[in-house]
Amino acid sequence: MDKKLTLSLNQQAIEKAKNYARLHKTSLSRLIEAYFNSLTADSDNEDKVLPTTPLVDSLCGIITLPPDFDYKEARSQYLNEKHK
Repeated sequence: MDKKLTLSLNQQAIEKAKNYARLHKTSLSRLIEAYFNSLTADSDNEDKVLPTTPLVDSLCGIITLPPDFDYKEARSQYLNEKHK
């Protein structure tokens, strides 16, 4: 049984989504339904790692940090400098 859902989205995002749906010969509702289904398909197994995108895969390993690098300390120093 279908139910109505009201969303508030950026106008540009709405237009892009409508164009995408039109190009793929589907409705915006079916497109969003398919997206929600894909997000929740494996919700029973919360330990499952989500697949990465090709962009993320291409960026993995391009930076080498020292073993004792403290990212929390580095972030704190950065924010302190930024907000002086």
